[in-house]
Amino acid sequence: MSQFFQIHPVDPQPRLIKQAVRIIRDGGVVVYPTDSIYALGCGLERKPAVERIQWLRQMDKDHNFTLVCRDLSDIGTYARVDNVVFRLLKAYTPGPYTFILKATGEVPRRLQNPKRKTIGIRVPDNAIVRALLEELGEPILSSTLLLPDDELPLSDPENIRDRLEHHVDLIIDGGNCGLEPSTVVDLSDGPPRIRRHGRGDPAVFET
Repeated sequence: MSQFFQIHPVDPQPRLIKQAVRIIRDGGVVVYPTDSIYALGCGLERKPAVERIQWLRQMDKDHNFTLVCRDLSDIGTYARVDNVVFRLLKAYTPGPYTFILKATGEVPRRLQNPKRKTIGIRVPDNAIVRALLEELGEPILSSTLLLPDDELPLSDPENIRDRLEHHVDLIIDGGNCGLEPSTVVDLSDGPPRIRRHGRGDPAVFET
């Protein structure tokens, strides 16, 4: 049975953040809030945890994971970013966008898109996520909390607990999230392309 932490969405309790990060480091799968919806997350190098998320979501092998990062300094480690892309990222992070970028050698091959060698990168504007990432010191490997056969992502922590308490190691209750996922913007090759419309305004990339 999973643990259930109620963490303040504006002023996260350091004690609970440290406990949550310990679970991630120990190979756990966690549910946590972002600035759009709840997500499933685990440590970058924790292959069994990655496989559990794939099983929970019934992902195929080509499904992209997202690296949730603290800031632009993390992004530069895991994605190839030229000056034009950097300016776009600087303007729209943190925020409810996922950017598809060319992966660097720091990203394990199994986490990249196998054909395009890309990775999703995200910098959410959420105090709980920032606290987790600051304590962890590396990105969280993440996927939208949208379960098979569900039309909408799970957004209520108590409902998430009912559905997943026997399948994940920790559920972080950071209050109700919305139902719109992040807007996905492909910056991997050429002009920006919107791959998914979500909470982030896509118009700024469509001009």
